[in-house]
Amino acid sequence: MSILPRSAFGQTVFFVGALLLINQIVSYITVTLYVVKPTFEQVNLMLAKQVKTVFIDQEEGVEMTSAMSKKFFEITGIEVMTQREAYANGLGQAKEYTMLSRSMSEQLNGSARVMISQGNPLVYWVEAPQAPGYWVRVPLSGFTETNIQFLVFYLSTIGFLSVLGGWLFARHLNKPLKSLQIAAGRVGVGDFSTRLKEEGSTEVIEVTKAFNQMSKGIADLENDRRLMMAGVSHDLRTPLTRIRLATEMMNDEDDYLRQGIIDDIEDMNAIIDQFIEYLRHHNTAELELDDINHVVQEVVHAEQQHQREIRLTVQENLPDVLMNCVALKRVVTNMIENAIRYSDDVIDVETQYLADKKQVLVTVKDRGPGIPESELEKVFEPFTRGDLARGSEGSGLGLAIIKRIVSTHRGTVKLRNRQSGGLSAEVYLPAVKR
Repeated sequence: MSILPRSAFGQTVFFVGALLLINQIVSYITVTLYVVKPTFEQVNLMLAKQVKTVFIDQEEGVEMTSAMSKKFFEITGIEVMTQREAYANGLGQAKEYTMLSRSMSEQLNGSARVMISQGNPLVYWVEAPQAPGYWVRVPLSGFTETNIQFLVFYLSTIGFLSVLGGWLFARHLNKPLKSLQIAAGRVGVGDFSTRLKEEGSTEVIEVTKAFNQMSKGIADLENDRRLMMAGVSHDLRTPLTRIRLATEMMNDEDDYLRQGIIDDIEDMNAIIDQFIEYLRHHNTAELELDDINHVVQEVVHAEQQHQREIRLTVQENLPDVLMNCVALKRVVTNMIENAIRYSDDVIDVETQYLADKKQVLVTVKDRGPGIPESELEKVFEPFTRGDLARGSEGSGLGLAIIKRIVSTHRGTVKLRNRQSGGLSAEVYLPAVKR
């Protein structure tokens, strides 16, 4: 699995952040090697010279030099303490620094230890090789460890602000791309009203212009197609109407023929209506918040005229759905009529809220022959019918219309064969909490 982000925005922030991090590391190392380290070595050298003046090697042991005046100790504040006295004065809270101990050992020609206790002032503790077990306490006024901490804080702050600036820059750079993504999603469900502002870098502006032109071209194509279908349906209905009038003037002995012609005319009108409904564009501006239970209950009540038992189970207090009520009524009506057409037993209609997916589910279950698993997705394509299992009535646009309307509502529709027999048609719609 790649550690790099996949989005352009994430990759930009990652690379800017990585570059600035490397810059901060190099800056820290440079300051440490060429500023901090020389400063400490200079301080260490100065302290080593002072420690040398405190002790003189004697054959009998370690003694205070007679040449050292009491004035020197008063001015410098240097004190020589035993191990016990040193611990009583703060040696236990001091921290040993290996680098300083190594440098001090080189200056004093032996194994020395350097420890520093934080306070005001900062205190240097030196155990010289000339006096093992004795500690020289050297206070350093005006020089505290917080100076180094401030340097670290400064570098960290600069790094954080640099990454933040890079993040804001990348966010500004990728904002038009995010708008483009949202607009493309709207075009995908048939909303061509979005026009993006042409802003950002030169490349992004060119892409935005191309998108706006593409969206306008698709909208014009959709309008031309609907206009053509409206003209064709009008031209077809005119001769159909004349044929219908002609059948009314047929002799009574031709009644069987007349009824067949009338049925064919009604079928043709129904097919034309399906074509128009399939091509109809449901604008997202027509959507409004409503309770899906009201739509389902109204449709079920209207479908009771088929003299079929329809059992309705609704979950109370469902979240609202952003919907076009007329369009969703068409969806539920088609689902129930398909169940009535292809089954003879009771039909179950249910509504429920899926909290984990934040979706409202409408389900219509029948006890018919079902659809082969290999055709469950194909039946949503225009002019496709599940002929082998569920007959061959209609134009094959019913499920295509359902899918088109549900997609406009940013939902999904699924067909599933039931284990007990029959088909379950499920419509998932995004819920909106007020």
